[in-house]
Amino acid sequence: MRNVKLFNLIAAAVLVLVSISVFLYLTTDTTQMKIINNEDSAKLTVLIDEQPLFMYQYSQNWDLTHFWPLHSPSGKNMLIQMAEPFPHHRSFWFADTVMIEGEREVSFYYAYTSGEKIEENVYGPPFRDHIKHIEFMRLDTLGKKAIIKEKLLWEMDETKPVLEEYRDIRIHNLKNREYLIDITFTLTAAFTDVFFLSDTIHYAWPFLRMHPDFNEVNGGIITSDNGAVGEKATDMQTAKWIDYSNTVQGVTEGLAVFQWPDGQDHKWLTREYGCFGPRRPEDQNGLPFTLYKGDSISQRVGIYVHQGDVKTAHVERIYEEYISGKFK
Repeated sequence: MRNVKLFNLIAAAVLVLVSISVFLYLTTDTTQMKIINNEDSAKLTVLIDEQPLFMYQYSQNWDLTHFWPLHSPSGKNMLIQMAEPFPHHRSFWFADTVMIEGEREVSFYYAYTSGEKIEENVYGPPFRDHIKHIEFMRLDTLGKKAIIKEKLLWEMDETKPVLEEYRDIRIHNLKNREYLIDITFTLTAAFTDVFFLSDTIHYAWPFLRMHPDFNEVNGGIITSDNGAVGEKATDMQTAKWIDYSNTVQGVTEGLAVFQWPDGQDHKWLTREYGCFGPRRPEDQNGLPFTLYKGDSISQRVGIYVHQGDVKTAHVERIYEEYISGKFK
């Protein structure tokens, strides 16, 4: 009888362990993140379960480093790398117009036109003005998160340094191939005082240029956190976030940009043809200012790539989770 009781206890314990194992197997997200850096082609790819999320282009054959392509959860490319009549647009990029004492004004926004002219409106390397990748200081994956830290240099006249830049990029795997890119751009006047000359039209920090399939011209919907819809209602208006969504080939997907709260209002650039992004705080929006030698300025944003539209993707909730520090 004692042996029978012992056997029953062991059997019950085994059953409990098996049940726990099955539960963990069914409920644990086993997706794997990966970073592949191809130094020969100067392309870095972030993947989930071998499926690419985006590629980071850092070859010096480009005027600016940038992210392209950037994929939706269903695998569609959501951004465009070059587009007429604005071939200087670079998918998902960061640039500005500045000047240092004794030198000409240099627009890194238009760095493309500083290259060697090949034909009308077509330029190639070398680019006299450019934003150049220097090194990756960290490439790492930790569970459902990937981390990229990078140093860049803004140069004019091929070799003259203007600004030093650092990027801290954290990619969070959410669910069903939805993901959040949390990125901080930090510019430092490491060499001399730098005068920022951005107007109120030709800059955002950063810019994104939606693929034509997703833009407002082709049925896409621009929505801000305050419920405003469309370019006319959102351009040059204050917002905490902007979402750009559309239904393409029967699948609704979108991309939202979150402005990290810094105690100041930020107006936005939005365009029906697909370009959009947050501007600097209002006291530096379209107003000349000086970044003194040794000082830094930064901007932090989240890029939420999602299924569904602004409501079904729960963009407002994800934004609140983002600013609460859930994604670290």
